[in-house]
Amino acid sequence: LYFAGDFHLGMPDRTRSLEREKQIVQWLNSIAADAAAVFLMGDQFDFWFEHRYTVPAGYVRFLGKIADLTDRGIKVFMFRGNHDMWTSGYWERELGVEVISDELRFQCAGKQFYLHHGDGLGNGEKSYKLLRRIFRAPWSSWLFARLHPNLGFAIARAWSRKSRLGQGNKYEQFLGEDKEWLLGFCKEFLRNEGHIDYFVFGHRHLVIDMPVGEHSRYLNAGTWFNDSAYAVFDGKTTTIKRFESQ
Repeated sequence: LYFAGDFHLGMPDRTRSLEREKQIVQWLNSIAADAAAVFLMGDQFDFWFEHRYTVPAGYVRFLGKIADLTDRGIKVFMFRGNHDMWTSGYWERELGVEVISDELRFQCAGKQFYLHHGDGLGNGEKSYKLLRRIFRAPWSSWLFARLHPNLGFAIARAWSRKSRLGQGNKYEQFLGEDKEWLLGFCKEFLRNEGHIDYFVFGHRHLVIDMPVGEHSRYLNAGTWFNDSAYAVFDGKTTTIKRFESQ
């Protein structure tokens, strides 16, 4: 099982996004021979919106490779992140992908997994949680669809740049065990919900592999904008690896 996300395709410009897209396709090619399933952990795009008859321009290499994987019988799961939450059927119909809106829990080879993009969990990001509820409301995407795509995408990209710049370097620094809200979520979950072997998240933009209690681990592969990292479960254990472009 392979886990990766936070590709943020489209950011910061077409040239560097295309470079990263080609690297991601190389990685997908490299794992296709033994992949049982691929989990795209959210924020594959810096912004994504599906109008009824159009989808964002570009990304044809990535989208084509995903279709190729599912055509081969490899299961692909895509988590809705905070940058690409507005999906409405294109990924399922055209690419054969299963879209996950929030969490996914499953067992494989005797190990319990809990997967989520990571946004809106735990005690952090209090102001964002309100925005998340607004953006995920059906009326929100309906209103956005009324805008011409040229205007709508320009607004969304400006918002995305402003949001990221406003956070400074916060997302690239480990804040300490008491302030890492996803780590806190894992601990709270284990106390109240029962055992999980591996919590796998995106969103945090930081490579993390650390214990949570005696028999659980929290893993995050960071962002491909900085790290080109992924997690892999080989049937016995889950580890973080980095991909080197050929």
